[in-house]
Amino acid sequence: MTQDMNELFIEHRKVHVLYSYQTMQNYLKQVLSFIEEGIVQEEYVLLVENERLSLSIMNELRKRFSAEQLEFVHLINSLHFYRSSGSYHPPAIAEYFTKTVEPYVTNGVKFRSWAHVEWATMTEPHYLIKDFEKIVDGAVNDYAFPLICAYASDKMPDHLLQILLETHPYVLVENELVQSVQYQ
Repeated sequence: MTQDMNELFIEHRKVHVLYSYQTMQNYLKQVLSFIEEGIVQEEYVLLVENERLSLSIMNELRKRFSAEQLEFVHLINSLHFYRSSGSYHPPAIAEYFTKTVEPYVTNGVKFRSWAHVEWATMTEPHYLIKDFEKIVDGAVNDYAFPLICAYASDKMPDHLLQILLETHPYVLVENELVQSVQYQ
């Protein structure tokens, strides 16, 4: 995580970032840095992640932080999150997310979120992903929190990447944060 990104999160809470990762090693490095910075800032971290990676991430965090510090990390099972209605349905996902963040918003507690977006294949109708990312972009602005959406670059066809560049104002390219010129 770059200092510029952390400064941006502190100065401007409304930050929606696309992270198209190349390798799992880079992914884990970035997600751990994101969580660590949240803990240091005493912000709650909402981590939407699969069970296997959640275990690995938490095992690594336990080496670095106390049990009290780890209370800042809120794990959300990605399968339940993205398929809460039985299928990938953006309004149901948005409702699930709203219910999840409501206690933080109501109590004026700072939080940040990391969402690992993954499927066995990227065969979902891409207009649904675009609809979902637009809903999420609105939530970032309404609730004033930083969000990183992580997608595996090797599973993204070019037209999906274009959709994601249009719906994320910022793009994390390894350790550099850049503004998306395609953002609409």
